Amino acid sequence: MNEMTIYIEEAAQNRKSIQTLETSLMDIEGIERALIDVADGEVKLTYNSNKIKQETIVSFIQEKGLSFRSAQ
Repeated sequence: MNEMTIYIEEAAQNRKSIQTLETSLMDIEGIERALIDVADGEVKLTYNSNKIKQETIVSFIQEKGLSFRSAQ
């Protein structure tokens, strides 16, 4: 399993979209766990890289109209 942490930049202004994102991510095959902190926009994902690539996850989030930054 791989892990990925990102921060949704517009989390404070768009809480509804952030809450919906968690459910949507869990519906994707290969994502084992998605935890989102709506207060600061932190998104922690656990995924199976044999089933889904990180680039696919990034594209999915961007298609939802959300911008983000990677955790450093």
